[in-house]
Amino acid sequence: MSTLTVYVHGAGLWSPHLADFAALRGALQGDTASPPPARPPATLLPAAERRRAPESVLLAVEAAGQAVTMSGHEPASLPCVFASSHGDQPIMDYMCTVLASAPAELSPTRFHNSVHNAPAGYWTIATGCHAPSNAVCAQRASFGAGLLEAVSLALADARPVLLVCSDTAGAGPLTEVTASAAPFGCALVLSPQPGASTLGRLVLHLCPGSIADAPDDPPVPAEWIASSPSAVALPLLALLARGTGRCRLMAADSLGMDVYLEECA
Repeated sequence: MSTLTVYVHGAGLWSPHLADFAALRGALQGDTASPPPARPPATLLPAAERRRAPESVLLAVEAAGQAVTMSGHEPASLPCVFASSHGDQPIMDYMCTVLASAPAELSPTRFHNSVHNAPAGYWTIATGCHAPSNAVCAQRASFGAGLLEAVSLALADARPVLLVCSDTAGAGPLTEVTASAAPFGCALVLSPQPGASTLGRLVLHLCPGSIADAPDDPPVPAEWIASSPSAVALPLLALLARGTGRCRLMAADSLGMDVYLEECA
């Protein structure tokens, strides 16, 4: 069994229920917050880009912006890992429909936005980031795989790393396959060293396992977690909001991670 330790300097979150990490913390304490706006604000994007960008990009950029702002790090300096189980499902549904009926009418802009690393491209251009970036996909284990990738990079390079994980709601026939009913985006800034904004220390124990091993008593409503593949991050985000505890994530079909959150002295 392998063990990895990393510090969380910032957290971001956006869903139809929760506008940010503070809203999650309030929900766990029984507070009722106003619902977020219909679209993620993604204010780090220039106004013209915000108008043109698809929801998949707005989700990722909004969550990333929240996490980086909380961390106090310069976004241009952070290597980043963007994870998603299915990418932009409305665009994929559009492309499949048009290719099956009128291929010559396919929109170049929508094709451009369909690639899995489109959110990473928008983010790095908007923030002027020249640090390495990559995109990760591992179906329902995409958040866990992205977390493992980001933690490994942070420890190997001895520098903070931004992790972003997001999925849109399903569209068309894809919905039956992806079981993604709602958009969800989250982000963490991870570092090998503690800092002024540290939320806690994560200790990851890698072990054989399956998704069936995940606890069946999540700290947030189960329907929130089931609403999106990226929402499997919610138990970990809830630990960060509470300040202590453990949860299990999957990094692959047969690779589990027991994640322990410890308070920093």
